[in-house]
Amino acid sequence: MLYGKTVLCVVLSLLTTGVFSSITEPNFADGRTVIVHLFEWKWTDIAEECERFLGPHKFAGVQVSPPSEHLVFADNPYSEYDYPWWERYQPIGYQLISRSGTPEEFADMVTRCLAVDVRIYVDAVINHMAGGGYVFPKVPFDEGDFNVKLGLCPTEDGGIHDVNDTVQMRYCNLLALADIHYGELNNYYGRDKVVEYLNKMIDMGVAGFRIDAAKHMYPAELDDVANRLHDCTFGGRPYIYQEVIDRFSNEAIKPSEYFETGDVTEFKFCDQMALLGRASVPADRFQNFGFDPSWGMMPSESAIIFVENHDNQRNHGGGGDILSFQEPREYKIGIAFGLAWNYGTARIFSGYVFEHSDQGPPSDTSGNTNNVVINAEGMCDGGWICEHRWREIRNMVCFRNVAGDEPVENWWDNGDNFIAFSRGDKAFFALNNERIRQSETLQTGLPPGTYCNLITGEPTATGCSGSSVVVNEDGYAYVDLLPSTDERDAMVALTIAATSGRSDYTGCVVEAAAVQLKFNLLLIAITVLVQLIY
Repeated sequence: MLYGKTVLCVVLSLLTTGVFSSITEPNFADGRTVIVHLFEWKWTDIAEECERFLGPHKFAGVQVSPPSEHLVFADNPYSEYDYPWWERYQPIGYQLISRSGTPEEFADMVTRCLAVDVRIYVDAVINHMAGGGYVFPKVPFDEGDFNVKLGLCPTEDGGIHDVNDTVQMRYCNLLALADIHYGELNNYYGRDKVVEYLNKMIDMGVAGFRIDAAKHMYPAELDDVANRLHDCTFGGRPYIYQEVIDRFSNEAIKPSEYFETGDVTEFKFCDQMALLGRASVPADRFQNFGFDPSWGMMPSESAIIFVENHDNQRNHGGGGDILSFQEPREYKIGIAFGLAWNYGTARIFSGYVFEHSDQGPPSDTSGNTNNVVINAEGMCDGGWICEHRWREIRNMVCFRNVAGDEPVENWWDNGDNFIAFSRGDKAFFALNNERIRQSETLQTGLPPGTYCNLITGEPTATGCSGSSVVVNEDGYAYVDLLPSTDERDAMVALTIAATSGRSDYTGCVVEAAAVQLKFNLLLIAITVLVQLIY
């Protein structure tokens, strides 16, 4: 019964294609559900990663660093670290020339990733240009194309001094960066140049955009831009998700103002996952996480969720005491729960080691970004962390894919830090965040069978590469978990696609050819059996 139901679900999934209709549809292919931000990777490395890892492991997409021309801080005046990461957020033109590569390399990356069903989402810096002046001949822009020079900013120095003044927030310069005018005072020239830049990438196959500093733009202006974008080359509207920081619900500018334009980054998710991962609050409180109004979070259908991003990892925009690779035990707990849960659209982060918040990616002395090094164990070296390749994280991407839109059911907790729940009859997750061993017989919602715990490994032809869990005829399983350490994860993640002894399990799901072959064999066996009976 388990195998037949699994085959049917997988076959239907493989035969079904998405229908995209709006800027809030993420354009994911084949039931894929998770974006990974490959922070500061070169286009050539991303293309290879799509083909060798992200495509086979069923990642939905890659958020790439800003591809536009940018200032180069060869002599960083703010710290000892030259070529800082944030130079990418100071554009000087809209040609696709950056330290990640050339226009040709960018186009090749998009094409190769799209060929393996991995979409590309561009981090679009369109609120401002670089600091230090108002003339940008490479666009071209001059003083008449900026809000401060047009007299729309009410402060004397053109900076933002009152975050509760929405006019300052949207018409003055953020951190001295030249704020672009989108209106009629320059005959909408600023808007049109930005639309031209974005459409150029859509026509190459880009699937959507993260709008940097969206909070500092009027929603109507962003909506105007979105409405002028071309359709995606593979069909449907480009996906828009916007950076609007609102950690404490006391901001003058609310995320809800931007829901009509696209999805919005939910920074409160980061804070809550830090509390969960560190057991600062008991896990049993997360039974209605995100959905109950008491959490103060945006609607699930509008939320982009993440445990960290490139800013708050460094205690910059939206920064705080959040989880990152520097706390691997707690980090994996936060990531695993977030991907197992059914709230929001998920994005994970993949970065590099840094000692100072300014520090750019692994590079040579001239600021040329180094290649990403993949070692013999399939992990990364050379200063790159590649969190998305960690077994627990890549396999929880699989979990979320299989769980799909199934609701949270069969919630159980011990009144403290041992919790479990199912995602309908597709998946089951348990977490022991206690300091002592915990065990319990729990309802998984799953059909009977032996399942591989994806936290510890994957199915093999003879069983599981990690631990396994047996589900009985009534859907119950005995869960026994020692407390977590940096090397041991006190979690269980089961899906109907990851059963013990499944030799056709590749990259989260059963391969289509193998499914068809076994389905055909099953039909033949049934036919023969019927003939024998009659």
